[in-house]
Amino acid sequence: MSDVYAMGGEILFALNIAAWPEKLPLDMLSKIFDGGADKLAEANAVIAGGHTVTDDEPKYGLVVTGMVNPDKILTKAGAKPGDRVFLTKPIGTGVITTANKQRACDSAHLDAAIASMTKLNMAAARLSQSSGVNGCTDITGYGLIGHAMEMALKSDVQLVLDARNIPLLDGAERYASEGRLPGGANRNREYYSHPDSGGLVLDDKLPTVLADLMFDPETSGGLLLTASDMRAESLKTAFQAMGEPLWEIGRVGAGSGLKIRG
Repeated sequence: MSDVYAMGGEILFALNIAAWPEKLPLDMLSKIFDGGADKLAEANAVIAGGHTVTDDEPKYGLVVTGMVNPDKILTKAGAKPGDRVFLTKPIGTGVITTANKQRACDSAHLDAAIASMTKLNMAAARLSQSSGVNGCTDITGYGLIGHAMEMALKSDVQLVLDARNIPLLDGAERYASEGRLPGGANRNREYYSHPDSGGLVLDDKLPTVLADLMFDPETSGGLLLTASDMRAESLKTAFQAMGEPLWEIGRVGAGSGLKIRG
């Protein structure tokens, strides 16, 4: 669903895809299906069917079909030098859910992370499209650094992000400092820190814990947006008027790759 919104599209329908262990009760799976249907209804779409298999580990997802106006597609290749960079959700879902698996997570922190993960990017995408943003992508498994690197490479620009302006979910910094990082964070760091990955520069002043969080794989993260100076103020005004969160976290410059300032 997030990918459709990141392109400026609208969802039409979706198929449930589930893998379910025989040892778990089916009413639990029914509740998962109900949750998926509720989010599709929120998106003004429907569940049109699906497929379920038996597996040792529970898995659930949606195969989504949508539509987009070909003249208004938002892409990660649209960022331009001089653009300002924005983010629509705080990061840290990976470390928080990992802390929860380790039975070390405060319930308030988990509740806030769940609320963030279950919040659709629909409103943010519509506001972004109507405000005329240049570049757009969603933050998911590659973390903020991975998806920002993709935008920089596809747009042939350099993104410069200010670590201190990047919003964090409550508790995320604490759990990261305790080393409660998902395995994907370490894989992201290894891949995107490689010299051949496209040019990642981390400021010497950048605290390790903040770098860790920017490598954190996100579940249903927000949109990463870029907008010209002329459009940026109208973007901020539009989000504020609708009560939608928006953080300005950096700039787009000439050059290539991604730089994170401490």
